[in-house]
Amino acid sequence: MKNIKILILVGVSGIFNSCVDYLDVVPDNVATIDNAFTSRSMAEKFLFTCYSYMPSHSSINTQAFTIGDEFWVPYPQVPLFFYNDPFEQIAMGNQGIINPQLNYWDGANNGKAMFIALRDCNIFLEKVNGVPGLYEQERKRWIAEVKFLKAYYHYWLLRMYGPVPLIRENLPVSASVEEVQVKREPVDACFDYIVSLLNEAVADLPLKLQNESTEMGRATQPVVLAVKAKVLVEAASPLFNGNTDYANFKDKDGIPYFNQAYDVAKWEKAATACRNAIDTCHLAGFALYQYQQGVGENMVPEIVTQMSIRNSVAENNYTLNKEAVWTNPNSTSYEIQSVTTPFIDPSKITNMGIRPILAPPLRIAEMFYTASGVPVDEDQEWESNGKYAERYKVKTATDADKYHIKVGVQTATLHFDREIRFYANLSFDGGLWYGTGKFDNDDQWDVRAKAGEAAGKRSMSRYSVTGYFCKKLANYKNVILPGDGGGYQVVDYPWPVIRLADLYLLCSEALNEAYGPSQEAYQWIDLVRSRAGLEGVEASWSKYARTSRKAKPTTQDGLRDIIQRERLIELANEGQRYWEIRRWKRAKEIWHNKPIQGWDIEQSETATYYRVRNIYTPQFTTKNYLWPVREYNLSVNPNLDQNPGW
Repeated sequence: MKNIKILILVGVSGIFNSCVDYLDVVPDNVATIDNAFTSRSMAEKFLFTCYSYMPSHSSINTQAFTIGDEFWVPYPQVPLFFYNDPFEQIAMGNQGIINPQLNYWDGANNGKAMFIALRDCNIFLEKVNGVPGLYEQERKRWIAEVKFLKAYYHYWLLRMYGPVPLIRENLPVSASVEEVQVKREPVDACFDYIVSLLNEAVADLPLKLQNESTEMGRATQPVVLAVKAKVLVEAASPLFNGNTDYANFKDKDGIPYFNQAYDVAKWEKAATACRNAIDTCHLAGFALYQYQQGVGENMVPEIVTQMSIRNSVAENNYTLNKEAVWTNPNSTSYEIQSVTTPFIDPSKITNMGIRPILAPPLRIAEMFYTASGVPVDEDQEWESNGKYAERYKVKTATDADKYHIKVGVQTATLHFDREIRFYANLSFDGGLWYGTGKFDNDDQWDVRAKAGEAAGKRSMSRYSVTGYFCKKLANYKNVILPGDGGGYQVVDYPWPVIRLADLYLLCSEALNEAYGPSQEAYQWIDLVRSRAGLEGVEASWSKYARTSRKAKPTTQDGLRDIIQRERLIELANEGQRYWEIRRWKRAKEIWHNKPIQGWDIEQSETATYYRVRNIYTPQFTTKNYLWPVREYNLSVNPNLDQNPGW
């Protein structure tokens, strides 16, 4: 990673006022590095260059939406509608070492070049002190922002590859070949360095952005502390804390890359970091999103709760969504909304703006709680009346279901009497869809997903392969335009990288792992459950769980299972499931030889449509926990090691 005297930076010129374009700004026609720091405006452009490497968190081609089991995609795909490589290569077990998919090490195959990003961050830190006309307070803020970016880019690599080289500073042009051949460092050293950068950054950053419309996405104290909390939880998790699977994974000098002794103190540090992040977020005015009805709206409580859940992600007004601690304004939602929305209007089924190909599997539908707030296989009522055993059989909706399922329609028993997050996240055959042109409690869209119906399979690629659709990611004010081939008028929103609910649940997890069940551990998870209309964990399990499960929240193992499930439910379909299951080291348990399933969508009759169909059976081995380093890198740098199994 040599420093260089000549750097060509290609991009747009000037500083845009729009928050959507804000982080896209990079210097143009800059011949030398020194010229890039001759004035405040030029240096600011270089600052935005450092931000420009931020991963596209909402992209279906560059993130984890399709590489685990959160969504499944029709196969094969028409390239016009979906670039299939991440799904084909990783989810279907075809990742390789010659030309890896989502290669963030080199910046290839939909991955951004994180090491180039780190080089540019170091250039900025080397040069910014010489910029004339820059106020000292602003200089300190910019330095802190770039230290934060350095930390985040290292973390992005560490989470994927495990041990990575730490790019503390750029090497000089005169560096020898041996100096350039950098080594990977143990994961604990990587985590320590990342945390040290975050600690250095936080003091010189603002508590709040002065102008959210033009500065959205830039680092603040809440953002840095939230990332620090996530980093320390990752460091304390089973993948990185005492992982004996990697006992023989060592560098050329025999130094282990992974610690072999579990250390509960890591969870204690994580708990402290979570508390600090939450306190700072509260001080800055962040709170769980609660939908406030506007003039003329008359939603029933069930729909209000749905909107609180949906808009915690899809609210496009940053002044209303105080739950979004960190948003990425250059990673917006148009694409992901278009590929998750079903054809809900039978009169507009030729609309080319809708491509409903991201399909949550049956496993995701079963994951949500019953209306009592406990898992479907732990609910005493579902067990006693046989509902769980007959969850795949059909049942007719009545007036009691009218805000979630079309009255008189037959659909799976699994779809009845579920928590409201189930209906806010997912849509299904016979389910109702509020918004997108219909804003009447009693006149919602009726989704029909059997073969030949509006939302069913009618083409070779534009359909849900499981029979489920993701409602949460679609803004309720979207409009499906009329006409053959009409568009989809999307209310775009900046992607929420970290929500306050995420931090609350991280805090519960860290507290339970560090100290066991406690009122404080219950407190944070119960706040998230309350927003969803559920009782707290102690009350729910004691009242509604079957006898053998009633004491589950009172044990560390039991509460761990509850918290992990709560995270998967609350953050469902937001691209975090893959990383969560990995860090818990549960991937083999959940994915290996566990079929991806859905309904028999080729069928047009109710009796045959509601047959569970195996779509694909993934394989997952220990090697898949860490991504492969491209083989070419190993050939040019003998100090690098390949990850085990590749």
